[in-house]
Amino acid sequence: MNILVLNCGSSSLKYQLINMDDEKVLAKGLCERIGINGSLLTHQKIGEEKFTIKQPMPTHNEAVKLVFDVLVDKDHGVIKSSDEIDAIGHRVLHGGTKFTESIVVDEKVKETIKECFDLGPLHNPANLMGIVACEKNVPGKKNVAVFDTTFGMGMEEKAFLYAIPYEYYEKYGIRRYGFHGTSHKYVSGEAIKFSKLDPKNAKVIVCHLGNGASISASIGGRCVDTSMGLTPLEGLIMGTRSGDIDPSIIQYICNKENKSVDEVLNILNKKSGILGLSNGLSSDFRDIENAMNEGNHRAKVAMDAYIHVIVKYIGGYIAIMNGVDAICFTAGVGENDKYTRKVICDNFTYIGLKLDDKLNDIRGEFREISASDSKVKVLLLPTNEELAIARETLRLM
Repeated sequence: MNILVLNCGSSSLKYQLINMDDEKVLAKGLCERIGINGSLLTHQKIGEEKFTIKQPMPTHNEAVKLVFDVLVDKDHGVIKSSDEIDAIGHRVLHGGTKFTESIVVDEKVKETIKECFDLGPLHNPANLMGIVACEKNVPGKKNVAVFDTTFGMGMEEKAFLYAIPYEYYEKYGIRRYGFHGTSHKYVSGEAIKFSKLDPKNAKVIVCHLGNGASISASIGGRCVDTSMGLTPLEGLIMGTRSGDIDPSIIQYICNKENKSVDEVLNILNKKSGILGLSNGLSSDFRDIENAMNEGNHRAKVAMDAYIHVIVKYIGGYIAIMNGVDAICFTAGVGENDKYTRKVICDNFTYIGLKLDDKLNDIRGEFREISASDSKVKVLLLPTNEELAIARETLRLM
């Protein structure tokens, strides 16, 4: 069975065609600058060189059509017709309180995704456009919505409710949802399998560390807490996001700088985090680490603060689970930065965690990096959100 996975952004579309018989990727690609001059598609048939098509894509409809065309292309395609695609799995950011798991798309589902536009204003509209475009280009094909928020829907009320008047949860669904859920679910599940942990009771912490970053705690694969909240702004310090702050800061800046709430939220989302702490140096962790090694004080403070918050969250999650069996590092920084992993792990020697420095000297490979006598497993586990979406789509078929 072949599953096509689509991840639509406001001006982009990532895709993978996966043969679920052996879970191997047949082809993958990226449509860029949708609705902007200079649109192009970069396509790769696995095992061959990348192939680029420069062609106007005014909307996601044209982008989706081009994807189907290149997948059946006689020179660069991997299937003879779209009939060989059994279903399409879509990454959808926000499902609100209505969706606690993935679902086959119908008119009611599309309407609910639309109702969540205000919760995911940058992503949900694009996600829905991708679904509608597939319905137009390959009518009758089943589409499955896989929500970024469903993993966090496993939390109990004590973890997901904010201490504000309960009526706001009842009226508007204001609660902690958590994001990167597809990644957290995939990595925690793979960690249990790889380390042969108890599938019902394994206590796993996943550190999804990249330009966007979040941490989750799960027991037996069920989320018990996660760092992102109503939106991806809550939680860790990130590339350009502030993470946790005193809410009064927003009002204070508004009054002092004569700015609107929307303007300050834009600052917290796009001009804060590592970028803000480093005084505008960079939001790229590679730049920050290089500058830190050259003696840049602001870069050092930014990196120290970033790690400090991660350690605080991990420690808190160990406490609420009364222990931990495995800590996993994934995403861009988690998979590739041995320095960050080491400094984080050095804070947990008190629970018997020991990192093997030689094993930790690696980038982007699936590996256990804890010492043989460590009481806690430490895993470097590259995430695969596309495969996770394909698995959910297959399950619903």
